[in-house]
Order: sequence, then structure tokens, then C-alpha cells
Amino acid sequence: MAVRLLYLIFRQLVTWLGLLTRSSRSKNVEILVLRHEVAVLRRQVRRPRLSWADRAVFAALTRLLSRTCQPPRIVTPATILQWHRDLVKQRWTHPRRRTAGRRTAPELRRLVLRLASENSSWGYRRIHGELAGLGYPIAPSTVWSILKRAGIDPAPRRDGPTWRQFLTAQAHGILATDFFCVDTLLGQRLYVLFFVEHATRRVHLLGVTANPSGAWVAQQARNLLMDLGERVTAFQFLIRDRDAKFTDVFDAVFTSEGIRILRTPVRAPRANAITERWIGTLRRELFDRILILNQRHLEHALAEYTTHFNHHRPHRALQHAAPLRPLPPPSSQPNRCLRRRDRLSGLIHEYTQVA
Repeated sequence: MAVRLLYLIFRQLVTWLGLLTRSSRSKNVEILVLRHEVAVLRRQVRRPRLSWADRAVFAALTRLLSRTCQPPRIVTPATILQWHRDLVKQRWTHPRRRTAGRRTAPELRRLVLRLASENSSWGYRRIHGELAGLGYPIAPSTVWSILKRAGIDPAPRRDGPTWRQFLTAQAHGILATDFFCVDTLLGQRLYVLFFVEHATRRVHLLGVTANPSGAWVAQQARNLLMDLGERVTAFQFLIRDRDAKFTDVFDAVFTSEGIRILRTPVRAPRANAITERWIGTLRRELFDRILILNQRHLEHALAEYTTHFNHHRPHRALQHAAPLRPLPPPSSQPNRCLRRRDRLSGLIHEYTQVA
């Protein structure tokens, strides 16, 4: 830095020596041209950025100017005084030294982050109080530092459930229904009506028909309520699209049981994403690999696949458990002998451990 400043001073001195050989008239003309250039630049640049060397040159040369020439400069005397105060401040300010304190145990740090992630309304004081009640010696400032270092906002900014938490809490009371169609080998189009429970992902296959009238759909809804029995009181909402086959009679079957009908927006399949996902899974795992001959063949294939889906197929939303089969307890020495069961003539395989 000092070498660069000396170089700039030497270069400026050489420039001044070159001015001695020029006439006064030439110098005055050059000064007028430079003043006009500065006036043009000031109209474009409100606040120029100066380096430390520019500041040093300005501070040294402004002392040689008269007071009448000082005001129109790009820097004012107050600015030069502020530069001087900053230099003095840097001279008398000592760098802070971090004191070596006791490091927080990784287990305790993970516990703080776990409490913050599982309880969005808890601030660092609430988390500190919970840890103190559990017997963990930690300071409130340490909890605050851990949360800040992890990029977790204060409680008022992250309060309130996320969409995943909200939907998970509401899923136990939601049913969803939809239709999908299958074209047989002979060109006949068949329609399938099914329901899905959001909480368990359990699929209820109600019927297959070539003519899905409003009366047929309403009767299938009554059959579903009979199959659910007392479990129907656990459901509060039914999600369906705006298909004309879902008539007022169909809605009345569910509203009589206290279930509210939620109609999805027009052309918004994502509003009924659980049913759309099941249809996509069914097509990829079954209909893309088999040809359907007629309605009887379709009913048999759907019955086999629905049983596989509800009793065996793992679901990520259920921690890889099946809707009607919980995960077995973890074993320290799992049996490596597996038994395979074929469904639909080997199209689908199910594996169980040999007892």
C-alpha cells in the first residue's frame, strides 16, 4: 500500500514538472476544458467511489487550494475530516480476540435443532427452559447461537404449521374419490370408481361399469358407507372433481353423515393429488404391462392389485408400511430366507420372510 502511494506521488510530480514547460494560456485552456468535463460527469455520477489512494491525494492537494476553490470539489472538508477520524479509529482499535469457551456437545446441538424443528412456535428461551427441565446444562445464549448458526429464524417468523404438517393433521378426516377409464382389447371403454383414505392411503374399489350413470354412482356411495360402518364418523371431508356423474344425490349420501363435499377447481388435477397418484401408479404397475380382455378380466385384475396395494405395497408417506399392514419390529438378525408370492400370473411379486 505504501509503495503504491509513493508511486502515485512520483507520477504526479513528473506530471507537474511537465507543466513547467507549457505556457499560461495553454494551462488556462486546459483548466477550462477539465472544469467542463467535471461538470458533465457530476450530472451523471451522484456519488463517485474513491479508493484509499484517491482520498490521500485529495486530502493532500486540497490544502494547497484557496478557500474559494474548495466548495465545488467532489469531496467536502467534512468528508476529509471523516476520513481522518476513520484512520485514527483504525489505529486505536484493537482486533477482538475470541475467548476459547467450552464447546457444545454434538448430541446437545442436535437436540436443540430437533426441538426447534418439531415445535415451530418455540423460541430459544422456550427451548432452553425445556432442556433445563430435562437436566441439560446449557445457557440461553448458546441455544440462540446454535439456532442462528443453523439458519433457523426466530419463533414468530416460523410459527404456524407447514403445508405438510397441516395436511397430515387433516388427513385423518379426508376421503377422496375419482374415476378412471380402461380400454379393453376389444375396444370397449370401462369406467372404474374408487375412493382413497388420505391418512392410511387405503383404496376402496367400488365398481366397474360401461355406463356410469348418476344413479349407479350414488348407489356405490351407499355401498361404501355400509362397508365403512362406524368408521364413517371419522371422516369430515370428501374431495371430488366437478364430473357430472357426481350428482346431488351422491352428495346427499355423504352430507347426511356429516361429511362436507369439497369440489376441486376446474382442470386442476393437483387439487386431488392422492387419487391422481394412485391412478398413475396403477397404470405404471398394471395396465402398462397387461392387456385387459373384458370387464370380468378387469375386475379380477383390479381386485388382485388392490389387495396387493392395501396389504403389501410399501408407501413412503407411511414410513414404507402398507395401509393395512404395519412395519414389523426391527430384528438384530433378520432372516435372509425369503418366500415369494406371485400375483396376476407373476406380474407382481410379494416377498415375506420364512418363519
